[in-house]
Order: sequence, then structure tokens, then C-alpha cells
Amino acid sequence: MLTAEIKANLADYFSKLTSQIELVCRLSDSSQSDELRQLLEATAACGEKVTVRVNEAGKKVSSLDPPHFEIYRDGVATGISFTGIPTSHEFSSLVLAILNCDHKGRLPDETIIKRISSLKGPAHLETFISLSCTNCPLIVQSLNLIASFHPQISHEMVDGALATDRRDTLEVVSVPAVYHNGKLIHAGRATLNELLNTLETTLGVSESSASLVFSPPQEFDVVVVGGGPSGISAAIYSARKGLSTAIITETLGGQLNETVGIENFISVIYTEGSQLAAQLTNHVREYPVTILEHRRLNRIGDIDGDPIAKTLELSTGEVIHAKLATIISTGARWRELGVVGEKQYLGKGVAYCPHCDGPYFEGQDVIVVGGGNSGVEAALDLSGIVKSVTLFEFQPQLKADKVLVDVLASRDNTTIITSAAIHKIAGDGSKVNHVLYTDPQQPSRAPQRHNTAAVFVQIGLVPNSQFVADLVDLSPFGEIIIDDKNRSSVPGIYATGDVTTIPYKQIIISMGEGAKAALAAYEDSIVRK
Repeated sequence: MLTAEIKANLADYFSKLTSQIELVCRLSDSSQSDELRQLLEATAACGEKVTVRVNEAGKKVSSLDPPHFEIYRDGVATGISFTGIPTSHEFSSLVLAILNCDHKGRLPDETIIKRISSLKGPAHLETFISLSCTNCPLIVQSLNLIASFHPQISHEMVDGALATDRRDTLEVVSVPAVYHNGKLIHAGRATLNELLNTLETTLGVSESSASLVFSPPQEFDVVVVGGGPSGISAAIYSARKGLSTAIITETLGGQLNETVGIENFISVIYTEGSQLAAQLTNHVREYPVTILEHRRLNRIGDIDGDPIAKTLELSTGEVIHAKLATIISTGARWRELGVVGEKQYLGKGVAYCPHCDGPYFEGQDVIVVGGGNSGVEAALDLSGIVKSVTLFEFQPQLKADKVLVDVLASRDNTTIITSAAIHKIAGDGSKVNHVLYTDPQQPSRAPQRHNTAAVFVQIGLVPNSQFVADLVDLSPFGEIIIDDKNRSSVPGIYATGDVTTIPYKQIIISMGEGAKAALAAYEDSIVRK
């Protein structure tokens, strides 16, 4: 079940454990329970301090109950549990849970731990996942981490494919989906910072810990805002020039963490986004770069008397000073339709990841919105799962590559509707059942109805530039306008990657642009001297 390489890695990880970790299982005589038992026993065999205990004496479990286990530390429940078999993408969630509950592995810094501790409890959170979902582990791992640092908050991963009764009762149709007291509080991908924001709103914050107190501002030569390929490249090049450097980011790796296969990263025939993100993270940690993760930049301001230096105010309340350069590498995010019903039905039929949510609509009719490569590829993927796919495109023609369009047109269960502007997503309150759309060339015509169980939105990306919209010059598309050396319209502020006007938003180009921005900032600092 576990390869020799995985076992060797686990042995290395588990050798750092100082507490006794026990995986306490609720198993039946089903084949699924046997599979979980084998997985846990194989995992535990890699570390002297990890053991498995099956069912309390005399306790019988129905074969209809899905396999379940909890993690104990030194005989005490940690609040972390799994319903299902954490294989595939979720195996890393199991390994990290074992490490994190002993406060080992890559942990948040003191500022983030204080935010976790300030949450009001008690609370039990459930995250419904699919083993095919690449976004689900990020949510599971973040909430497990929160549970490991907060004794009154527990978290359970639930595989909806096995816990079908619970899934159907809550009408889960999208993953990842986080529930508290039977109420959906989050759907889709999120960073630890975003989940903390949600929990602070949902659970509240204790008054004694509500305000975090910080020392005077930290000062750096270069501050990079954004931890994707471009930002990490800029940070490494800055550090190699001997400049004191910091990265402010919600999550290291950025959008790579939601990228599946990568086949055009030159010299690497194939890799996964999560793997490349991990390699970039390991690389930047080899340099004296201060990493301020799980944070968002709220504002950039001037420092009196200095036309170059900037002050940066973070979402945590921290203040950072950049003496020589601020490099913005905040990338882009999925573009929303911005229509009535989109937010209301998020996680209830509105989705942005066909790989994650497609299996929930097997045998049903769905819609994909967007006629570019992403939209057509999503429609092709879904056509092998669902009953039918209808692709909606605003323009008179699809923008995708002809080879993709030809394949889509050849499928028996796909339909293409062009010149279609969706202006409402509607349903029965619990799930989507239709959309209303019009022909943008004939706005006076009455809207048409199209029945559907789901709407997959694939209409491209929008730059994450809103926090500097009133500071630097932006293009009509919201991109930061830069010159040939990545300088923005404001002295001391540089920009790089997908957030800028640079054409061709590609990983390899973003890395090069990050290096170029750092070299330009260094060169400009020498000229000023």
C-alpha cells in the first residue's frame, strides 16, 4: 500500500515526534474498514510513537457505518478525526495531522497561533471532501491545524462518497464544504487566513484576545507581496543580492496549489502544481527570507521624508517597512459571473472546479460558462461524467483552440450556445435548478430558461490589484501597468507576474519576471546611492 520511498519519508517525519500518537478506529467487518485498517497500520509501522487501536472492547459497529478514526495525543483526544479512508490527495492530510497534533511540521508563527487561540469555542467543524478533489486537502489541513492549537475546536474530514446519509441530509453537492452545526459556512478553496476570517465571524473572538499587540514595525530592504512563482523568484533574487527580504502571502505557492498537471514547464516533462509549490517553498527557505504567511496586505503608504520607502499594513495589524523596494506579485483569482444567485448557490450547484465537483452531478444536466480553453476543457472533462453539458459563451464564437472545440463538438452529450449572457442563477433555495439568459445582441428579447443541476464558471482570471487601485496606474482590465523593468507608476513599487500587464500569463514567464523585478530594484537602489 505504501511504497518504500513513502515509508522512508514517514520514518523521517515520525522520528521527530515527542508524544505518543494513537489512531483510534471505529471499524466494522466491511472491506472499506479492512482497507482503512491496513492503511493506518502501515502508516503507524513507520514510527515508534504511532500506534493503532481498533474499537473499544465490546463495541460493535454496523457494516453500514463508514470507517472512522480519531487522533489521540498522549491518551487525550486532539479533536481531529477522519470519516472515510484518507488516500489519494488526503493521505498528506493524515500525515500532517499526526505531525501537527504534536506541534511538529510546518507550523504557523506566533501571530497566527494567537488568532487561532482567540476563537470562541466549543465548536465542531465538518469538511465534506472527495478524494479526487485537489482543493479539499488545503481546507482539511488548515482546519486540522486550527483544531491542534485550540482545545475547544474539533474538526472532522468526511468523505461524502462513504458517508452518504450525512451527505444527503445536508444536501452536499460541492466540495470542499465546511459545516458548523449543520450550516454551510464555507464552500470551495480557501487559505488558512480566509478560514480564520470565516471562523472569527461565525464563532466570534474572545475579548481577552481580540486585539493583538505588536512591537515596532519590522524593517526590510525589499518586501515581496505574494508567494506564488513570481513572488518567490523575486524574493530569492533579492536575498542573493544581500538585501534583507520578506514575503507577505496568504499561502506559499499561490495559484500553483490549485493547478493539477503542468506539462509546459521547460526541462520538466510533467509535474503537479502542489509538487512545484512545495519545491519553490523549500527553495526560498534555503535563503534568509522572512516569510509572513497567512496574511493579506491591506494598505501601502508613504514614509514621511522618503520618496522610495513604503509602509505596509497587514490584515493582522502588523506594520512592515520596505526601505528600498516593494514588489507586488499577488497574481490573479477566478473571475466570477457577478449575477444574481451566484453567491447564494455557491456550494449548492455553483462551482469553479469541475475536477472537484463533477462527480457529484453524475447522470445530471450541467452548464459550463466560458468559451476559452479552460471552459472547453472543463466541458470535455464533465462530458465523461454527467448526462449532458451545455457550454455558454457570451461572444458569437468560442475563443478556445480549434482542436479543443472540434473535440467538444464531436461529443454526443455536449451542446454549445454562443451569444448567451447569463443574468440569473436560480433554484429552490437549497440547490440550483435553472438559469436565465439573454442574447446580448438582442437585449430587448425576453430571457430564456435553461434547466440545469449545476453551473461551472470558467471565465478566466481577474488580477489581485484591488488594494493598490488608488495608488498605482492600472490597465482597463485591472492589471498593474509596468515598464520594461517592472516599475509601476509609483517610485519604489515594482510589480511582476499575472497581476501586471505583461502578456502571456504562464508559470515560467512569471518566474522570469520575478527575477527581473528584483534585479531592477537592486539596480535602482545602486543608482540612487
